[in-house]
Amino acid sequence: MPASDHSREDFIAFYDNALPHVYGYLSARCPSRSIAEEITSEVFLTAVDVARKEPATPIGVPWAIGVARHKLVDYWRRESRKDRGLRALADEFGTVEAVDPWDVRMEAMRARSVLDKLAPFQKAALTLRYLDDLPVPEIASELGRTVHATETLLIRAKAAFRRVYEQEDCDG
Repeated sequence: MPASDHSREDFIAFYDNALPHVYGYLSARCPSRSIAEEITSEVFLTAVDVARKEPATPIGVPWAIGVARHKLVDYWRRESRKDRGLRALADEFGTVEAVDPWDVRMEAMRARSVLDKLAPFQKAALTLRYLDDLPVPEIASELGRTVHATETLLIRAKAAFRRVYEQEDCDG
């Protein structure tokens, strides 16, 4: 449908028709209902943006499923980057390389849990460094600090991470 043909009623009809298809597609492929719902909402926000543009891309169920597929791939990429970063962070603190994929996943979950227990600036610094793979100068810019202060923050954050990680190891 070209953008000029889109009325509020046309879009609502498209939404009502496409929603079960898009959500069905995503719910079968997402690890949780909430993630499927979140990606579904992203698909329809994209549809609104496209419907408002001149000249608009024709939208329909196949188009929406294609957008859902791309949004799902983006989600998987983000999750993969997070897991790689968490494994790298855990490995830096002496965790033995796990052979079993389930062990790898458990270590990533444990690293995420430890990270959540740190102070906000420590968590931010470690997240930007190990999950987003940013160099120290970019982290400093993101946090509004000098490079030297950021290096110090990273050293302290890694030490705090190690303390919490090892404490959980002793407790667990």
